[in-house]
Amino acid sequence: MTKAAAEGACERPADKPFIYLERHNHYSDEMLRAILAQVRTIGVVGASSLWQRPSYYAAKYLNHKGYKIIPINPSRVGEEVLGTKVYASLADVPGQIDMVQVFRASADAYAVTQDTIRNMAEKGIKVLWMQVTVRDDAAAEEAEKAGLTVVMDRCPKIEFARLSGELGWSGINSRVITAKSLRPPNA
Repeated sequence: MTKAAAEGACERPADKPFIYLERHNHYSDEMLRAILAQVRTIGVVGASSLWQRPSYYAAKYLNHKGYKIIPINPSRVGEEVLGTKVYASLADVPGQIDMVQVFRASADAYAVTQDTIRNMAEKGIKVLWMQVTVRDDAAAEEAEKAGLTVVMDRCPKIEFARLSGELGWSGINSRVITAKSLRPPNA
């Protein structure tokens, strides 16, 4: 959770009606491939320094694939994740962030989205990506109105592995069939 979210600065309005954006049920491979190709720096909100946590090994995988990972977690400030200083909030990060990856519960997604929207111009944020099981359609709608590309309930680590063909190495049907040498989706 970001510092602003932790302080309750952007709670979900109680009068906000429930919405369901059917267009977020499926994302084309072309869209996901384009996002993974354009993004270079990922702010991981909810990053953990514990190797057993999914946020840690997803960040480690993406870091290994050439993405710069910036861990954001107010309860881990002062620690390092993958050799990078942990920041309390998006606003505290020096420099650009291409994508914000949300590794928080769906209940926190609205606050993280509001923080992302507030910082998008200054930080150059283009994409808001909510991790597997994280979905907030109202937050997604506001992010899209602000000009962000939004992906929900997907993992960039899994999508990178699937689109590059690596996922097939373990016998998982990645829906990518090719006899060509594997290439990362961002190549």
